Amino acid sequence: MSGISAVQVKELRTRTGAGIMDCKKALAETGGDLEAAIDFLRKKGLSAAAKKAGRVASEGLVVAALTDDGSTGCLLEVNSETDFVAKNQEFQSFCNQVAQVILNAAPADLTTLSAEKMDDGRSVDENLKDRIATIGENMTIRRFTRYSGEDVKVASYIHMGGKIGVLLEVACPSAEMAEKEEFQERLKDLTMHIAAARPLYLTRDDVAADVLEREKTVYREQALESGKPEKIIEKIVQGRIEKYFGEICLLEQPFVKDTDVKIFDLVKESQAKIGEGFEIRRFVRYELGEGIEKKQENFAAEIQAQLQGE
Repeated sequence: MSGISAVQVKELRTRTGAGIMDCKKALAETGGDLEAAIDFLRKKGLSAAAKKAGRVASEGLVVAALTDDGSTGCLLEVNSETDFVAKNQEFQSFCNQVAQVILNAAPADLTTLSAEKMDDGRSVDENLKDRIATIGENMTIRRFTRYSGEDVKVASYIHMGGKIGVLLEVACPSAEMAEKEEFQERLKDLTMHIAAARPLYLTRDDVAADVLEREKTVYREQALESGKPEKIIEKIVQGRIEKYFGEICLLEQPFVKDTDVKIFDLVKESQAKIGEGFEIRRFVRYELGEGIEKKQENFAAEIQAQLQGE
């Protein structure tokens, strides 16, 4: 490794985050060519990343980004294996940078997003794999939602340091309306309510027919098993369906700050105070890791596998 200076090693380490010995080896293999050494380490990193790709990533962050005028916003979930990595500044910076790419490039899906260029000129996918190699854990860009439109205001709310995220789009026909304190307070109320109350739909009309029929079947069988008379079973089922709508439909939920008021009534009140244009258009709520089957750790087996070189 003669001819390789400490300055070269330091610069390569700074630019790649790789270990000292790996940097020395890369420079030696490439005759001291810094850019070639970076590629050498990236290739090595990609190989390491591939081994990590099978690990379950159910921790991470939910982040949001909005344009200055609030006409466009996005919500993004990026997963890591551990909560420790989610607190890593480099990981957080990567998540926020990807959110900006989504905001600016409007990718159609995750495949399109992975090919989009970031500020360094490389793709999102290339940057992701570099982070995997540098940080040493599997990471995945799981999902994103982007809202944009005319005469709308998009608002976001991130709860518990990135464990829960909400994106909300509300009709807003004028700049004057957007500036009203009541309007801004109502957006905050609604995003926080969505985070807390977990609505699945905006209105009862949005509930799919098969979902509704499945619920009715369950309620009907419960009523039959409890010995209720046949003639009142349908009334019981309908009553439970009404309660079900109140649990899963945003406009029918009790407002978390005043449970005597439904969100529908809150919107009506807002229309009177803020302007007739006030209307909830759509929303999405992400809860970190929801639906991911988390790995059951077996540390003894993991150590044994490492000792055996697996």
